[in-house]
Amino acid sequence: MTKVSDKIIVALDVATKERALDLVEQLHDQISFFKIGLQLYTAEGPEIVRAVLSTGAKVWLDIKLHDIPNTVARAVESANRLGAHMLTIHLSGGSEMICAATAARANNMTILGVTVLTSATEQTLSEIGISDKVENQVLRLAKLGVEAKIDGIVASPHEIKILRAEFGDKIRIAVQGIRPIWAEPGDQKRFMTPCQAIAAGADYIGIGRPITAHPNPREAVAKILDELHT
Repeated sequence: MTKVSDKIIVALDVATKERALDLVEQLHDQISFFKIGLQLYTAEGPEIVRAVLSTGAKVWLDIKLHDIPNTVARAVESANRLGAHMLTIHLSGGSEMICAATAARANNMTILGVTVLTSATEQTLSEIGISDKVENQVLRLAKLGVEAKIDGIVASPHEIKILRAEFGDKIRIAVQGIRPIWAEPGDQKRFMTPCQAIAAGADYIGIGRPITAHPNPREAVAKILDELHT
């Protein structure tokens, strides 16, 4: 049975390798999964993935690939060689790109499809020519991804229920935009607490600043775990 702590992925949204590894060291006995996104990956490159993996932790490489199919396929192969456990692609890249990504995966790496960013609203969609509700766009892109054999979906917590209703347990759902009851929402527009997200059916919850910007990250994780166990 999966432990509650295994559902939490700490987002290493920090500027340097030293800060990231310090967080991993502080949290390694509480958390086993860490997310490396564009800020850290751009600053430190593939070496930061190797460094986090060398601690025995798992890595979600959240670089949201979106390019021509061949380029995305080669990038997936590179992520395979690095040893990433999960990798994100933008489903708005279309079916040919998604198929290229899923065909290139190996080593049981999980491909997660990004639907609509958690900072986005219907106004955001309108600005790029999509006249529809956020949840409809999420479902449209998710269907495209599932047909192309992705392993899971990245969405905001508010789309968990519609995704479960459509796909059941066929896919994993990873959500960001998670804010504990004691944390500020920041730039997240569509967020939930950890308890709400797990209760709605999330497989993984990505949490960044409420932990990484906390004066005592271990204390922040402990508070979240207490919240989940109540």
